[in-house]
Order: sequence, then C-alpha cells, then structure tokens
Amino acid sequence: MSVQLYWDGSYEIARHLLAAHPGLELKEVTLQQIYEWTVALPDFADDPALVNDELLSAIYLDWFEEANPL
Repeated sequence: MSVQLYWDGSYEIARHLLAAHPGLELKEVTLQQIYEWTVALPDFADDPALVNDELLSAIYLDWFEEANPL
C-alpha cells in the first residue's frame, strides 16, 4: 500500500520527486516545476490550490538535502 502525499509532508514529497527525477540539477529547478511535478505524482492526494511558496520551498530544501547528503 502506498502512502498518500499531502502538502505538509514535504520530506515525503521530496523523496518521491528525487526518485522520479534522479540526477536532476536542482539549482535549475523552479518552484513552478516543483509544483507541477508534485501534483503529477501518482500518490499526491491534496488540493493543488492549497499550495504556497513556503510549502514549495520546504519541498525544495528537503529534496536538496536528500540529494546532497553530508
């Protein structure tokens, strides 16, 4: 059973985006792209209208940290 994704689960969304877009140069990714890719995830179950830049930035930061471990 897969986990449904919601805007407040930035870490889980970031992990799914990392799996869906491996090797991506994150410095070139826009918040609009993060939004589009997130709502396109098969397990995304939240209302797309509830997004804001703060949520998208949190996803970006979690994705960056996950893709670039210390």
